[in-house]
Amino acid sequence: MPLAAAGELVARAAAARSAVAAFNVITLEHVEAVVAGAESVNAAVIIQVSENAVKFRHGRLLPLARAATAVAEHASVPVALHLDHVQSDDLLRQAPGAGFSSVMYDAARLPYAENLAATRAATDWAHAQGLWIEAELGEVGGKTGEPPLDAHAAGARTDPAEARAFVADSGVDALAVAIGSTHAMTTRTAALDHDLLKRLTAALDVPLVLHGSSGVPDAELRAAVAGGITKVNIGTALNIAMTGAIREYLTAHPEAVDSRTYLTVGRAAMVEAVARMIGVLGATG
Repeated sequence: MPLAAAGELVARAAAARSAVAAFNVITLEHVEAVVAGAESVNAAVIIQVSENAVKFRHGRLLPLARAATAVAEHASVPVALHLDHVQSDDLLRQAPGAGFSSVMYDAARLPYAENLAATRAATDWAHAQGLWIEAELGEVGGKTGEPPLDAHAAGARTDPAEARAFVADSGVDALAVAIGSTHAMTTRTAALDHDLLKRLTAALDVPLVLHGSSGVPDAELRAAVAGGITKVNIGTALNIAMTGAIREYLTAHPEAVDSRTYLTVGRAAMVEAVARMIGVLGATG
């Protein structure tokens, strides 16, 4: 089917008091696994390509974007493409022509006033192109290998009053909030601040997004969705599944040289991870 619009998928999830899963991809195997996993539980899904993934692909967006589009258009469930954690204005401007319906513009590293000014400019441009746009306030650490912020460090958590003003002044369509998760966690030990989430939900009238969800236990994720999170970003969980399966296969088959043998195993492990995480969020069917 044709590509879905990410904003519409998030709006549907919000209306159903559920959350749509958004998976970050790096390779074609990631893309195929995300779609196959979503199809196995009959769920809409968002495929995300981050600026870091584009850098890995030698700075070229189109090869992975076109591959994702081709897979998505043959899916039996709605699939949207989202450009994630964009800091480069040049990359932002490539989004509409590459099939993306939404962008997460990331200026959270900047002081508040600079974050707001950059996000306002990005939002004005994105809306003129018909793009749905997400931003971040507070800072979900661990994005590019830096150590995570201390949970009580200044700027580490999203302030509800500041968030309300930021959304109103920037015009963004969704806000990623910092409530205790961290990017790139390989252990599922993050504890979310559900009281803060409750206050953010009451203060804001845009969908809330949880980043760094791979490190959040199932019960915490379910509680976050019940508390108002409507888009859940997942990336590291797929890499853990893929790498673990490939490592196990190559240990058992040290003679293997055909990459198709171990990539098949890695892709299958990611399919299972996708289906399981969608089930945790209550987004099946």
